[in-house]
Amino acid sequence: MPPNKSKSVTSSAGSKKKGKKTESPAQGEKLGHPDDILPMVLTSATQELFGCRADEDVTGESPYKLLKKDDIIQDLKTRAAVSDFSPAKQIVLDYPEDELLLVFDRDFTYDQLFYLVLTPEAKDRILNPPQPETPEVCENEVNNKSGRSEPKPWISLGSEQEIDEESFKESREKLWYKFSRVRRKFGAPVCFSDRNTYMECVPFHDSRFRIKQMQRDCGMQAVPRMQSSSSQTQWKFKRNIFTQYTPRELSDGDKENIHQCENLKHFCNSVTPRVLQALQQEEIMNVFFDDWKALGTGDDADWSGKIFEGLMLYQAFTDQKYTKDKKISSINWHPTIYGVLAVALTEKKTEEVMDESSAFEVRESHIVFYSFSDPSNPQLLLECPDDIFAFEFCPSDPNIIVGGCVNGQVVLWDISAHVIHLQGTKPGKNASLNTDTFDLDDNKENKTPVVRYCAVSALESSHKAPITDVQWLPPTFEVTKLGLPVENKNNVSVQVVTCSPDCALMFWDVRVTKLLSQSGSDRKQNADQKTSYGVPETFKHLDRTWKPLFKVSLPKIDTGGEYAPLKFSLELYSCNANNTGRTKEEANENDDGSKVVPDYSQLRVPSAKTLATLEDVNTRLYIGTEDGEIIYTDWKLVKDDSGRQQSAKPLHCFRTHHWLVNTVQRSPFYKDIILTMGSWNFAIWKEGVMEGPIVTSPSSEQVCTAGCWSPSRPAVFFIGKDDGSIEVWNLLEKTGEPLQVHAHITDAKITCIKPWTASSKQHFLAVTDDLGMVRVLEIPKTLYAPSRSENLSVNKYFKLEEDRLKDFMKRDELWAKQKKEAEELKKKMDPVKPVKSLTENDEENMKEYNVHLEVEESVLKGLGLWTAPADTEDT
Repeated sequence: MPPNKSKSVTSSAGSKKKGKKTESPAQGEKLGHPDDILPMVLTSATQELFGCRADEDVTGESPYKLLKKDDIIQDLKTRAAVSDFSPAKQIVLDYPEDELLLVFDRDFTYDQLFYLVLTPEAKDRILNPPQPETPEVCENEVNNKSGRSEPKPWISLGSEQEIDEESFKESREKLWYKFSRVRRKFGAPVCFSDRNTYMECVPFHDSRFRIKQMQRDCGMQAVPRMQSSSSQTQWKFKRNIFTQYTPRELSDGDKENIHQCENLKHFCNSVTPRVLQALQQEEIMNVFFDDWKALGTGDDADWSGKIFEGLMLYQAFTDQKYTKDKKISSINWHPTIYGVLAVALTEKKTEEVMDESSAFEVRESHIVFYSFSDPSNPQLLLECPDDIFAFEFCPSDPNIIVGGCVNGQVVLWDISAHVIHLQGTKPGKNASLNTDTFDLDDNKENKTPVVRYCAVSALESSHKAPITDVQWLPPTFEVTKLGLPVENKNNVSVQVVTCSPDCALMFWDVRVTKLLSQSGSDRKQNADQKTSYGVPETFKHLDRTWKPLFKVSLPKIDTGGEYAPLKFSLELYSCNANNTGRTKEEANENDDGSKVVPDYSQLRVPSAKTLATLEDVNTRLYIGTEDGEIIYTDWKLVKDDSGRQQSAKPLHCFRTHHWLVNTVQRSPFYKDIILTMGSWNFAIWKEGVMEGPIVTSPSSEQVCTAGCWSPSRPAVFFIGKDDGSIEVWNLLEKTGEPLQVHAHITDAKITCIKPWTASSKQHFLAVTDDLGMVRVLEIPKTLYAPSRSENLSVNKYFKLEEDRLKDFMKRDELWAKQKKEAEELKKKMDPVKPVKSLTENDEENMKEYNVHLEVEESVLKGLGLWTAPADTEDT
């Protein structure tokens, strides 16, 4: 508080030893509060010390708090100038009573949350406000002072006329009606009969009677004229309709009678052994196993011979503890463990304004692992520093996972300590059945293991926007700091590529850049410190210091600015690490004997001079942007005119989609075929064809939110829609519309779809939605079993589409050339008009103006309005 305020307030308190210091009116107006109070700012510590916490100890209904004078003096001695009562130190010392009044000013009347009452008179006035005088007292005082009060005379202002006009008055004579009956009908017998009480009384117009409305009183309001128009046809869509009902419940007496019924007890005693036996059989074997399919009949027909050709729900996963108010942004199947998948959960963007308490709440972010063997409970949780938009398993070591955060950081996990836990979750392993008591409540505490991330990139060197896609480079090659592909002597995936809407792609290397300054025994001891409760030290050398190997920018081709990438696809260069064809038995086997798991903590970055450059590696990639563009660029850095290394401009850019490309995926059968998806359509590209996409779908009514190729059929791919439906496309049967449409797979928007081959006879499609739920659909044999010559037929189809596109581009160029020649010929055939000079144009314009003046003069003379202009002499 400024010194002048405290000085003026102190003088107004009225000390006995000091003279009262008067204050000018200008100063009083500047303070804005009475002289007997002092607005104060009390910190939370002071409020808790004196028991005057806002909205807890003092509220708007009870705003008063008496503070002891000795407590305030003790606080001034303890905290001195730091005390909140230091501006009123002299006032407190001179206060005559033992308690001071502190008032909680919730409405900030005097610009502060509290104010201190400085005088005992003001304290009594606030605590004991004067009571209003009763009407009897006021009347007595008036009678005593001026005698008996007399009414004032009525002065008419015209209101009685309005009352008279609105009052009801009889304007005509009353009508008399006489009802009579023939005397002989009195006392006659009456015969009653049934009549339909629901007979409709239809209104009709009586021509003999008419009321003419003379006057109508209604309210009106002037509003702008509104017009509603529409185009095309009206779209009629299905709507969900629900009915709310209330159950009929039995009374307490009826319930008690049923519980004591002997028939019910006898029924429970007779049925209980059979129910327990059925539960035991279900735990021992899979009662839903399809024996007909296991016989190997060669088709997917059921006992009646009918083949099911659609997607069928196999399993569903959700968990209210971790998926509440979250959506799934990415999903991946575990490469080696059967029936295990992982999903990344992110917060939903809501338009509700969060209150002050929830704004600073710490949000937990996880990647959740589910398993077929225990669909009710998550098997593993990966702790994340922030929400994850994309993650991927390492092709060389499935225990290593990389992810991209919303804040732009790259994260690494090592789950090698929990592989046995993921493999050991089999049905019936820990199952125990008590036949005496059957408790449906799970009283045992089931804690899901949580794995903390091993390393996270440096924030200042990371992306400046959310990472939307992340991919491992294949183990067949690696890149240098200039983007040149070189041989990978370790044959291990050690580099990661990420992209973000901050207009950049980044390449990362997970190896140690230099030898650690520690002995071998220390490294071995640190490597053994991998417990379920600790953090593995696999990537300890990268934590908080990890920086990208090099950065690729994406400048626009024709204009300034840069492209904002969302998804990308690069060629895998003969990568053989494809585990999608494994059977269930092969996936559960231990791979230690056939494949050596690399130790990433022992890998070092070799010198680029010792590595041979690979010339046959394709360094060009397709990228989808947030504006719906598909760009084709090279990640290798080139030298500019000054000799500095910089990113080259993209080779081509096509605006195929309207906005937000969400899928850029290469075909698993053709390395030069790419599927892109965004907004309301999809497109298929062929690398090397620079004229545009070879296949473009028509726009659909719903937004395409996800897409993927079939891992077993080159002509089949799947598309997820905004309304929760899935479309199955087969390029060999229908090219203009989907082969199958599975509506209402989910009630929310589909966010990701991911296929997986469990065995040669079992294929799955994982579908995630905007509500945090995972549905695993089983793909029928008609959609995963390829025909005998399907590969050749699809290749021929792509070749025909490529020829069609090139022929169209040639015809387009020919049409443009013919149009230009026609325009030139038209110019030659038309006679050449002489070009007028500036003087001739002025003379022609002057003639037209004089004609206009003559017409104007004639019109005005005809109307009698013509006035001759006054003659003016040139000066």
